[in-house]
Parts: sequence; C-alpha cells; structure tokens
Amino acid sequence: MKSFKIIAVVFFAMSLIAFSCKKNTDERAFYPPVDAYINVTLPQYTNLQVPGGWAYVTGGLKGIIVYRINTTDFIAYDRNCTFEEANSCGKADVESDNITISCPCDGSEYNIFDGSVNKNPATLPLKGYNTNFNSSNNTLRIFN
Repeated sequence: MKSFKIIAVVFFAMSLIAFSCKKNTDERAFYPPVDAYINVTLPQYTNLQVPGGWAYVTGGLKGIIVYRINTTDFIAYDRNCTFEEANSCGKADVESDNITISCPCDGSEYNIFDGSVNKNPATLPLKGYNTNFNSSNNTLRIFN
C-alpha cells in the first residue's frame, strides 16, 4: 500500500510539471487562409509595376502589404501588428522611406525586405505569405 501512495504522488507531481510546462499558444493570432490573385497592370497596383514598389491588397487578417523586389520576385506580409499579436492594436503601414513598415499604435517597426523587427515592443516578425508571379499574364498569386 505504501508503494502505491508513492507511485500516486510521483504520478501527480509529474502531471503537474507536464501541464505547467505547456507553452501558451493563445497569444498568437489566427491568420485566415489566403489565396489571392492580382493583376499588377491594373491601375490600383501601378506601384507594383516597378522594383521597389509596394501596394496594399485585401485579404489576410488585416490586409496584405505586397512589395516588388525585382522584375520577377515579390514578398507579401499581413498588416497585423505582431506586438500582442492576437489583440493587435492596429494595421501596419509602409513608411514614406519605402523600406520601413510601422505600427503607429505601438511604435513597432519592421524591415520591408524580410519582415523582421527593427524596433520594439514587437518581438515577432510580420506574418509572411508565399508569392508566385506569372510574367506571361502579369498575375501575382499570394497564398499560405
């Protein structure tokens, strides 16, 4: 009977440790599925017709920022600010220098080339999306 109590106590202690070490993932935002197509020759995407240009696109959690790297490559990020990501205070905006993305409500800043954090309080990079450009019909696919 004594060994049963010891086993029960050890099992209970191990259970407490296992559950207390579980990582809290509730702080991450849920990003909806994205599968968008845009024709970069349309007037609303004029800036995307040249390398270094960017545009806001509908989709994702709070909209998407698309940036043209060169003639064939694009990158795309969700506009959801990542400081307290699940309860983010606002939308990320491209600054006038065209290389910085900022969140005006919390002061975080990100690099447009890779979405990494330039300035806290954010510690997570912007959520990136996959892109695929079809140069024969000037259509960009944005997806996750």
